[in-house]
Amino acid sequence: MKVKVISRSTDEFTRERSQDLQRVYHNYDPNLRPQEKAVEYVRALTAAKLEKIFARPFIGALDGHRDGISCMAKNPNYLKGFFSGSMDGDIRLWDIANRRTVCQYSGHQGAVRGLTVSTDGRILVSCGTDCTVKLWNVPVATLTDSDDSTDNSSEPLAVYVWKNSFWAVDHQWEGDLFATAGAQVDIWNHNRSQPINSFQWGTDTVISVRFNPAESNVLATTASDRSITLYDLRMSSPARKVIMRTKSNSISWNPMEPMNFTAANEDCNCYSYDSRKLDEAKCVHMGHESAVMDIDYSPTGREFVTGSYDRTIRIFQYNGGRSREIYHTKRMQRVFCVKFSCDASYVISGSDDTNLRLWKAKASEQLGVLHPREQRKHAYHEAVKNRYKHLPEIKRIVRHRHLPKPIYKAASLRRTMMEAERRKAERRKAHSAPGSIVTEPVRKRRIIKEVE
Repeated sequence: MKVKVISRSTDEFTRERSQDLQRVYHNYDPNLRPQEKAVEYVRALTAAKLEKIFARPFIGALDGHRDGISCMAKNPNYLKGFFSGSMDGDIRLWDIANRRTVCQYSGHQGAVRGLTVSTDGRILVSCGTDCTVKLWNVPVATLTDSDDSTDNSSEPLAVYVWKNSFWAVDHQWEGDLFATAGAQVDIWNHNRSQPINSFQWGTDTVISVRFNPAESNVLATTASDRSITLYDLRMSSPARKVIMRTKSNSISWNPMEPMNFTAANEDCNCYSYDSRKLDEAKCVHMGHESAVMDIDYSPTGREFVTGSYDRTIRIFQYNGGRSREIYHTKRMQRVFCVKFSCDASYVISGSDDTNLRLWKAKASEQLGVLHPREQRKHAYHEAVKNRYKHLPEIKRIVRHRHLPKPIYKAASLRRTMMEAERRKAERRKAHSAPGSIVTEPVRKRRIIKEVE
C-alpha cells in the first residue's frame, strides 16, 4: 500500500510581518463556486460606478498669455517641457510639473501659427503671419532648476524672412529639415535662410503639415481646397491627393502604425486613412458638434485627442467610432490646439480664453505612486469591466456623460438632422427604379475623388 503525504513549505503560508495579509489559496473549480459569474457581474457594476465617482480629469490651468492660444509643441527629450504660442505673438516655455513659465520669448509681430522642436530638443522653430520663421535656443538647464525665476531675455538664433505668411510648421522626427505650410509647402534647413525645396499642387493655402514618424522623407498636408496631400522629399512633385467635401483643419500620424493617419475635419468628424489606400477611410470618428480644430495621437498609438469649436475635448480609440471621454469646463472657450504628453498620461489643451489646461488621460486614474496591491486591484477592475461591458446596465453607466446644455441641445439637433437625411435617402431609393440609386458607405461618402 502506497501512502501520499501532503507536504507544504512553511514559507508558502507564513507571513513575513504581522501587518501582512494572510495568504489564502483558492480552488478554482467552477463546480465549487456556482455563483462566480453573478459575483463578478456585481464587481464589474461596482467598478463602473466607482470609475464615475472618482472621475476628476481636470488638474489645473496655466495662465499667463494675454490672447488666445493658437498652437503648442512638446519637447521630445524633456517630459515636462512644453511650448505654447498665442495670437498676440507671445511664445512661452512651460514647466508642466510645477505649472509655471520657464522662459518667455519675444515671439512674432503677428499671430504665432506654428511651433515645433528639433529632434535633439535643443532648437525651437516658430512661424507666424508676419512672414518670418524664427529659430530659438531651448534653455534646457532651466527645466531642471528648482528656482522660480523666469528668463525673459531670449533672443532668436536666426530669423528667416519670406514672401508669404505661414500657417504651420513641423520638424522631421529624425533629421535636420523642417517644413512650413502657407501659400506652398517649403522645406528648410537649420543653416540656410532660403528654402531648399518647395512643393505646390494647386493655388490654395496649405493650413497644416506633419512628417511621418517612420519615413522621415514623407509628409502629409491639408489645404483650404479640402484636399489631403502626401509629399515625398525624394520626388520633384507631390505624390497623392484626396479631395473631400469639407476642409480638414489638422492631421496626425499614428506613431505605432505609421502608414495610418487621422484628419480633423470641418464636418464635426475625424477620418482615419491608410496612406496606401486613400479612396476609402478606415474609420469615421463621430461625436463633436462643431468643427474639429486640432488632433494629436498618443505615443502608444492606441488613442488620440481632439479639440473642437464646440468647446470640448474628446479622446477616441484609434479604431473607435465614438469618443471614450469628453472633457469640458464652464470657462473653457473654443479649443484651437491639443496635445498628448510624451508619457501618454496627460492631455494639454489651449483655448480662446488665454489658458492652457492640464487633464488626465484617464479621468479616474489615481495620481502618485501606487502600491502593488493597488495596481492589482485597478487591473482586476478593468478586467471585469471589459468582460461584462456588453451588458446593458454596465454599458449605460460607462457611456453616460454630463454635457453642458448648449452642447446637449446641439447634439440632439444634429441627431434629428441626420435621421431626417437617412429617412429621405431611404424614401428616394424606395421610389426610384431598382439599381438607379446606390447607397454609399459612410467611409466613402465624404470623399469626392483621389488624384495621383
